[in-house]
Amino acid sequence: MTKFIAIVGTNSDQSTNRKLLQFMQQHFADKADIELAEIKGWPIFNKPEDKHVPAEALALADKIDQADGVIISTPEYDHSVPASLMNALEWLSYGIHPFVDKPVMITGTSYGTLGSSRAQAHLRIILDSPELRARIMPSSEFLLGHSLQAFDEDGDLTDTEKVDKLDGLFADFETFVDLTKQLNNASGINKQEATDFSWDNLG
Repeated sequence: MTKFIAIVGTNSDQSTNRKLLQFMQQHFADKADIELAEIKGWPIFNKPEDKHVPAEALALADKIDQADGVIISTPEYDHSVPASLMNALEWLSYGIHPFVDKPVMITGTSYGTLGSSRAQAHLRIILDSPELRARIMPSSEFLLGHSLQAFDEDGDLTDTEKVDKLDGLFADFETFVDLTKQLNNASGINKQEATDFSWDNLG
């Protein structure tokens, strides 16, 4: 069975992005093994000179390495991704590079109408950076607005059109993962370039 790591892109204890990923975990249980990963409590990235990476980041990097793909659900703060998600991605691209050529599906919820649309767009730019180099599924926004009212008491999405949209995008992601497995001719070079890259060395 396909294995996905689903990153809760916030340190909030009451996040509807966590609820969305938990719904996906149950809803797609017959199609994929989805493991939720938290980024709460990670130390703040400070670019340590000894290149020491905290155990939390190393553990998640290992899970990402072993997974077929990654799902990230992000809220939107100030038109961008939360600082906690930025912090985690900094650690996950500092001497370790689990995202290189890894298929990624982006989702997001928000209390308002837009469903983290700007944050998702920003996250695509971040994941495409030289240190991360993920393969982000194109044309695949899942925007869940008014998320406080979106789930019932059992944690299920109540909007059938949203469920249908998510079903379609998840099926597309499974296809995208299969296609990505064939796009591996430059994977070794991509990984090495990400390892060698440094903004300090740019002229």
